[in-house]
Amino acid sequence: MDLYVMNCELLATCSALGYLEGDTYHKEPDCLESVKDLIRYLRHEDDTRDTRQQLGAGQILQNDLLPIITQHSQDKSLFDACIRLMVNLTQPALLCFGKVPDDPTVRHHFLEVVSYLQAYKEAFANEKVFGVLSETLYTLLQLDWEQRQEEDNLLIERILLLVRNVLHVPADPYEEKNVDDDASVHDKLLWAIHMSGLDDLIKFLASAQSEQQWSMHVLEVISLMFRDQTPELLVSAGQARSAQEKQRDAQELEALRQKEQAEKRSRTLQRGTRHSRFGGSYVVQGLKSIGEKDVIYHRGLHNFKNYTHDEGKAVRRVPKRKLHARDSEGKRRSALNVRLFLREFCMDFLENCYNRLMYLVKEGLIREQAQQHDETYYLWALSFFMAFNRGNGFRADLVSETMSIRAFHFIERNITNYYEMMLNDRKEASSWSRRMHLALKAYQELLLTVNEMDRSRDEDIRQSANVIKSNIFYLMEYREIFLTLLRKFDETKQPRTFLRDLVESTHLFLRMLERFCKGRNNLVVQRKRVKRKKSKGRKNPTAAETTPEELEETWRAVAEELRLSEALTERAVPFDAASETPLEEQRTEAMVRVQDTLLNRRGPEALGLLRAAREVWPEGDVFGSADVEPEEELELLKQILIANLPSECLCGTVVVLEFANPNVVRPYLLLLRSYSQNSPHTNHCITRMLHRLAVDLKMDALLFQLSVFCLFNKILGDPAATAYKELVTFAKFVLNRFFALAAKNNKAFVELLFWKSVGAAREMTEGYSKPGEGCVCVPKWTPEEEDELRTLYEEHRDSEVPDIVETLLPLLSNTTRTRRQVVAQLVAMGLVDSVKELKKQRKGTRIVLWTEEQEEELQMLFEEFRDSDDVLGNILKKVTAKRSRARMVEKLLSMGLVSDRRELHKKRRRNPNAPGKSAAMGMLIKEDLIWARRPHNSWCWSTVDKWSLKLYFVTGMSGPLLWLQNCLNRTADHREEEGLFQPVPIVPLTEENEDAMEKKSFQRLLRKIGVRAPADEQESFWRIPAQMRPSQLRGAAEVLSPSQDALAAGAEESEQPTPGSPIQEQQQGEADSHEQRTQALRALLLARKMKQPSASAEHTGQQIRHWLSEMAPYSLYSDSPLTMDLGANGGADSDREAHSAPAKRKRQRVLIDDDEDD
Repeated sequence: MDLYVMNCELLATCSALGYLEGDTYHKEPDCLESVKDLIRYLRHEDDTRDTRQQLGAGQILQNDLLPIITQHSQDKSLFDACIRLMVNLTQPALLCFGKVPDDPTVRHHFLEVVSYLQAYKEAFANEKVFGVLSETLYTLLQLDWEQRQEEDNLLIERILLLVRNVLHVPADPYEEKNVDDDASVHDKLLWAIHMSGLDDLIKFLASAQSEQQWSMHVLEVISLMFRDQTPELLVSAGQARSAQEKQRDAQELEALRQKEQAEKRSRTLQRGTRHSRFGGSYVVQGLKSIGEKDVIYHRGLHNFKNYTHDEGKAVRRVPKRKLHARDSEGKRRSALNVRLFLREFCMDFLENCYNRLMYLVKEGLIREQAQQHDETYYLWALSFFMAFNRGNGFRADLVSETMSIRAFHFIERNITNYYEMMLNDRKEASSWSRRMHLALKAYQELLLTVNEMDRSRDEDIRQSANVIKSNIFYLMEYREIFLTLLRKFDETKQPRTFLRDLVESTHLFLRMLERFCKGRNNLVVQRKRVKRKKSKGRKNPTAAETTPEELEETWRAVAEELRLSEALTERAVPFDAASETPLEEQRTEAMVRVQDTLLNRRGPEALGLLRAAREVWPEGDVFGSADVEPEEELELLKQILIANLPSECLCGTVVVLEFANPNVVRPYLLLLRSYSQNSPHTNHCITRMLHRLAVDLKMDALLFQLSVFCLFNKILGDPAATAYKELVTFAKFVLNRFFALAAKNNKAFVELLFWKSVGAAREMTEGYSKPGEGCVCVPKWTPEEEDELRTLYEEHRDSEVPDIVETLLPLLSNTTRTRRQVVAQLVAMGLVDSVKELKKQRKGTRIVLWTEEQEEELQMLFEEFRDSDDVLGNILKKVTAKRSRARMVEKLLSMGLVSDRRELHKKRRRNPNAPGKSAAMGMLIKEDLIWARRPHNSWCWSTVDKWSLKLYFVTGMSGPLLWLQNCLNRTADHREEEGLFQPVPIVPLTEENEDAMEKKSFQRLLRKIGVRAPADEQESFWRIPAQMRPSQLRGAAEVLSPSQDALAAGAEESEQPTPGSPIQEQQQGEADSHEQRTQALRALLLARKMKQPSASAEHTGQQIRHWLSEMAPYSLYSDSPLTMDLGANGGADSDREAHSAPAKRKRQRVLIDDDEDD
């Protein structure tokens, strides 16, 4: 876009900025306002980004904005405005347009904006510009948080965004045609950053605890700085090449030389010995042309081997949706000084910043505090810096933050998400594919680091690697991720480089697994739950198929090792808390692991695992009791060793068996087509996988396919075939196997046209099965059996049995018939219309609604068993309509029979005759059990002791009782007015009420009137249940009334009083009540003194019995007088015990409320 087409207002605004005279920039008085106007214009630009294009064509950034910030940086307002404007101008084109436009006109505008951004990047490659930016950033970072203003934080963020935008600008492939070791624009920009000291500030931001809010910006800048670099090149920068590198380069050069000589020799052989103007014409017998005649070949015979029918035909255009995905641009080698400074940056970053920065970024990603797709920067940093650390003298502590099972899980989850989005969002499939490639590279680097840890000299590091490997080999999602990606590979969406990394990662994983399984008889793994029919006669696999003599020898070695060894493996983890496998199954797996370690003669490790499992599963003493003796522990280990335990074992062959699939083999052969461009390691990975299938699994028939043989023919005919010895050897092996099979199987050549499954490949090599052979054929129904079935069905069709098929099966003369066969025959005979009519009903699934009779039956059963120890269990045994425990509990709650699930729990009986318990204590336990069994929402007001209530009023508890009565009345009024029935908490607001709520006697009263205690630790207050109706609430409040009428009514409802009964004593009035309370307190003091032996113990016991007999009417535990013995066997025995063994005397309890209050 030319300058003369710039908008007049925009041109006037740009002119008001100032002018450049030589190297000095003179700003106009309205410079600040003009910058703000430009920001305003950019805010209102159209979809073609016309304002952005005009400013780029006018070179406003190069000629005005950069000189302003370098020469007038002291003007803070102008500097801030210029930074804002430059952040907007350098914004990536993808963010401006949303995506790469498909429309040619809009795409032209997109490319124009990109070209202006590339010009901006070149202008920024100036040490002065970055010097001003780094000085400003340094000044801002010197301020403490108390001194730093909001505009200071905004300026820091804008500077980081500006640096990120400039680094993000892509290189111009037409302008930058530099060779390796030459400085590109990006290299110049990096060098300017280094010379200005901005890289040190970036490292400070990454490591400072007070600057953690900039962690994501810092990671973005770092990832863009290393965009064109590879860890291997940076590691080797400035160092002499090792002998291994020199040997590898020599091998590559020798392979190229041999290839060139072979091609030259081939061209020499193709030329004739003498020149001939007539090439000759030949008839190719047996090869038909378009007609019935043979093909006539008009060229020399030396070219006939390249003859094909496709010669001369127009190349067929491949549809756009079937084009192969393009690989990303290759990496280039930067200038040496840039690589050296980047190498030092990596070393300092790993030493001081990596673990902290990756932790902060990971937390931000997990808490969704970052922007969309920011996890790609995390994945890149993980793979890049861990690879650099691995090549630069591996140190596990430098990358400890990302070396964990959490990192594996995070990457695996992202790979799965990217794959799903690639399938759903087809328009952005290529973007999702690139993100998935980043995640795969990170996963590969994690495996490489674990492999490096496994070869460390430090025992702790090797042990950590074993723990990680045990997890990734055990969990199914980590094991099958490569298999899934290979099966779902799509060359139209995923590039060849993705397939290369996937093949190399799979090779590494299998090699680690094979090495891990070496020396292990089995490895317990997590498997999918697949329902299979139980086959008769099938035996569970034993963990160790060894003879008793070998087991005895193994045990002797293990026992000797345990006696001599003192160190145990304490790090053994017997179970996986995050696994979906039930703990019962994990207990069996832990037992198998113990047996496996014993079989491998690792006694200390087996003993440590046994003790760890004992702590996890103490119940049942499966792994021994807590106080087991050493000799008993050895005997337990011996029993585990010789036990026949079921297990699912895993080895390399079992895993490779899952790769025996044509959908997995095809991607390998697709990558093998470019064998000449692949690295030797990639070709080795391909050959090793095909070798596992063809040799280890003996499934070479999977490779008997015509396209595979064409590829083998190309490899064998390659002039540089000597450089691919491994491939040539394997191709010859497969071809020899095929021709040996073709001599026996005359259909082998036809089979070349098809990809084969495992079953088809086995049939091709072992022989084809005849129709019907190998399958279980259902015996046919004879006419007599059909008549019998029809007769039985007609007899029982109207019998209303729940399952007619189950009724017919035992009545058939042929008892071998299965349910499926009978149902299929009934449908075939037309007796029923569909299989669905005879579908087997599951227990309880069709019973949904409760009838009125069922509810009445449930209520009767509840009233019958309400005082039993197992209310719910008895109801489930007696109820007619069988339902699950959960449904029964829900119905009991909805009917208001219980207010809490805990009321239906099975209760444990206490032994009232236990030694050391007094008779009064036995009565206390019995009475507590009675109240525990009584449902809280039955609200039987007659059970409330009226005389106990009066005692509350006498002893100063009248206030809490009146407060409780008011709460019940208010709740009743509210429920009548609003019609809402919700649990209402009882909140004590006064100190008196709060003290009363803490007393156990008052809590018993609350339970008796139906108030519910806090259900769990989440609740703090007692609650009035939602099931209580207003009439019930008013009845409870009336019972709590202290009026004489209520007391009289309670007296009439009680039993006829006897002389000395509670009623007669209660009627003596307030004076007697006060005197009796004083006597109760004296009894309490005497009871507390019973802990110490006394010579007058017998006299004291008689006094306490006398006072307790007088205070019995005021007991809240029962309606009958209480008696308390001083010992388990009477007073005399108790006194004797007090003198002989006072320390063993158990504390006696006096059943008085004041004792409980204290």
